[in-house]
Amino acid sequence: MSVLVIGHMNPDTDSITAAIAIADLKSKLGVAAKAVAQGAVTPESKFVLDKFGLAAPEVVTSVEGQKIILVDTTERAQLPADLDKAEILGVVDHHKLGDVTTPAPLEMWVWPVGCTGTVIKAMYDFYKVEMPKAIAGACLCAILSDTVMFKSPTCTPQDKDAVAALAKIAGVADPMTLGVEMFKVKSAVAGTPMRDLVFRDYKDFDMGGTKLGIGQLEVVDLGILEPYKDQLFEEIKKVKAEKGNNGVFLMLTDIMKEGTEMLFIADDPSVLKKAYNIEPGEKTVWLPGVLSRKKQVVPPFEKVLKG
Repeated sequence: MSVLVIGHMNPDTDSITAAIAIADLKSKLGVAAKAVAQGAVTPESKFVLDKFGLAAPEVVTSVEGQKIILVDTTERAQLPADLDKAEILGVVDHHKLGDVTTPAPLEMWVWPVGCTGTVIKAMYDFYKVEMPKAIAGACLCAILSDTVMFKSPTCTPQDKDAVAALAKIAGVADPMTLGVEMFKVKSAVAGTPMRDLVFRDYKDFDMGGTKLGIGQLEVVDLGILEPYKDQLFEEIKKVKAEKGNNGVFLMLTDIMKEGTEMLFIADDPSVLKKAYNIEPGEKTVWLPGVLSRKKQVVPPFEKVLKG
C-alpha cells in the first residue's frame, strides 16, 4: 500500500506540486508513495501542471487506515476529518506548526521560507536525488505563486535561490515572465461561480476557540474583481453560516499595487481594528502592503484573539 502525500483542503499550487514532488522523492528513496489532493486543482494549478506535463493528483477525502505524509499544512481544520485514524509519517511545510499531533516520532521538514517548494528543493539536494525537469518547473511556479513573485514579506533569500536553481533544471529562461503569465491565469474570474472564487484559496483556523475562515484572491488589477464584490460578500455570508464560523474574511489582493481589500463578515468586526489599528467599513477595509495571509493576517488575528 502506497503512502499518501496530501496537502490542505482547497489545494493551491504549492499544496498540489508539493504532494507530487514528495511522492516522487519518497518513491526514489524506496518508499512507495502517491500524491493525492483534497479537491480539484485551481485554474492556476492546472496551468502549471499542463505547462510541465504533470497529471493532477487523485482527489481523496478520507485517510482512514492509511499511512500519510502531510505537505503545506499541520492545521487539523484543513485536513480530513478522519485524520486520527491514519498514521502520519512525516510533514513538509513552511507554515507555523498547527494542532496536529502524533503518538510516534516522525520526519519533519518545516522551514521559515515562503513556499514548501523551497523546502523540497533542499530535500532533493540533501538526499542527492535528481529532481525531474517537470517537477522542478512546477515547484518553481509554486514558489513564485506563494511569494507573489518575490513581493510577499514571506519571501526569503532561500526562495530566490531555489527559483534560480529550479529554473536551470526546468529549462525556464525567464522565471518572472512565466510568473506573470501564471498570475494572469490566476486573475481570470469571468464565468466562475462565486463559491468557487471564495474557496479558490481558502483556509479555516481555530484561534483559541474562535473559528475563522480566511480566503484569498490574488489578481494583477483589483478592478477585475470590482463587478463581483457584492456577490462575493453574499457568498462569504453563506459560508460563515454553513460552517458556523465566528467570521469569514476574503482577501482581494492586488499584486501590482501591493495591497489587499478585505471583505469580511464577523461576529466581532473590531478584530480588524485591533489587529491593524484601522477603522474598517461596514463590510470591507483596505490594508496597504498586506499580501500574505500566512504572515500578515493570521498572526495579527491570533495575537488579538489569543491575547
